[in-house]
Amino acid sequence: MNGWRGSPQAFLVVVGLLMGVALLPVVSGCTSGPKTSIGRVIEAVGDRLHPLPPETEREVQRFADVYRQYAKSPDQDRLDYFGFAFKRVRTKYVREVPDKEMIDAAIKGVVDLKAEANSLPAANVVEAALDSMVTSLDPHSAYMNREEFNESFIHTKGEFGGLGIEVTMQDGVVKVVAPIEDTPAASAGVAAGDLITHVDGESIKGLTLSQAVRRMRGSPGTSIRLTLQRKDVADFDVTLVRAIIQVRAVRWRVIDRIGYVRVSRFSERMEGGIVKAFAAIRAELGGDPDGVILDLRNNPGGLLDQSIVLADAFLDSGEIVSVRGRDKARHRAFGAQEGDMARGLPMVVLINGGSASASEIVASALKFHGRATVMGVRSFGKGSVQTIIPMPEEGALRLTTALYYGPDGHTIQARGITPEIRIESGKTAKERQREADLPGALPGEKGTAMDNAAAISEDACPAIQGGFRRGAKPGEGDRTLGCAVAFIGAGSKQKFLAAYGQPRSM
Repeated sequence: MNGWRGSPQAFLVVVGLLMGVALLPVVSGCTSGPKTSIGRVIEAVGDRLHPLPPETEREVQRFADVYRQYAKSPDQDRLDYFGFAFKRVRTKYVREVPDKEMIDAAIKGVVDLKAEANSLPAANVVEAALDSMVTSLDPHSAYMNREEFNESFIHTKGEFGGLGIEVTMQDGVVKVVAPIEDTPAASAGVAAGDLITHVDGESIKGLTLSQAVRRMRGSPGTSIRLTLQRKDVADFDVTLVRAIIQVRAVRWRVIDRIGYVRVSRFSERMEGGIVKAFAAIRAELGGDPDGVILDLRNNPGGLLDQSIVLADAFLDSGEIVSVRGRDKARHRAFGAQEGDMARGLPMVVLINGGSASASEIVASALKFHGRATVMGVRSFGKGSVQTIIPMPEEGALRLTTALYYGPDGHTIQARGITPEIRIESGKTAKERQREADLPGALPGEKGTAMDNAAAISEDACPAIQGGFRRGAKPGEGDRTLGCAVAFIGAGSKQKFLAAYGQPRSM
């Protein structure tokens, strides 16, 4: 394999280290008074930030007053901890947010606890404030306490404890972006777009995403009852048993001498999985396949470096993605190097409304460079970059710090990737909600024209049995996959459309 040669991985590692150490000194001076343990950590490496403007100091003092009102023992340590986070958000978030808005959100988080004065542990007050302040920014930013921070490392390795669902917030409840294959959630029939309203009979409406997720956590082997809200059906309960989630990032098979590769998640296991997939396909066929289908449907994303590895695996040159935030000096562009794993074979990429983030990076690059024909329905449109910023002593911020831009120069955020051939079906006639529909989602570019796509009916294509499509009923088959097989068999887009449907503007 001609994988990515270090820069994205090095970039991520360096970011993690810098955020954990080199950026520590730039976040002191929020409060005055005796030095605390957190204050000494910050002071030990110096303070490179200019003093906060007087109006910002007044806003911070507003929170300090509320903190002292509700905390049982309002120690300076916790107040310094909040100040550290506030300055990180203020300087590193992808766009400038008024100080008053952030402090208002922090205070709301504390007030919403509805506690008596001087009754709460200081750590609980600050955690509620940070939960509320950071989640108010957008659907993907969050404060992580010690346990959540530790779990974030396990999650990217493709093995972790839980239910097996990717979630976000919508209308005060948890929304399922996609269940992960071969997990308790997928086995129980949890579907993308479901809203989780209750956990073990208790409403989670009004909780932050972090608080709601905490309610769903537990030891492997323990059971949990979720109440789900699904369009056009009555609310219903599902009982799941928590498990160690071992995500198989890549699956493959051969269909009519075509190599079919499904990538379900961009974890650290993806790169090795894609190498094994192509080796197995060539071994089974005794040589190259007639074409390649890369299935990214319902893939919620994952690691940036793995998306670059996958796109680079099929490109000889050209930009894959660029990352741009508030600081233009930190803008980065990642390109492909010579070496196409598929050796120029015809290629189709399948996407749908559950394809997000890293999936969209791959689809965008392969489409722009003409390496693959993208087929399906418009993707989710999650084009924002989250950076993990460790906090002193414990916890971290997951903060949106930049946006992804495709090689066409346009951001993926809120726009998504439009397929070149749209596969229409009764299920996709009413498209599910996407990134742009989420409350608080960052807007996309104004005036960005959507691509035109030829469209065919899914029913015109043959149904492929035995695929890996989530939610397929026994014997139902996968007609979108059948369209991809028929496309490669036709030999050209024109011949495919002539055989399976008339092209028209969308």
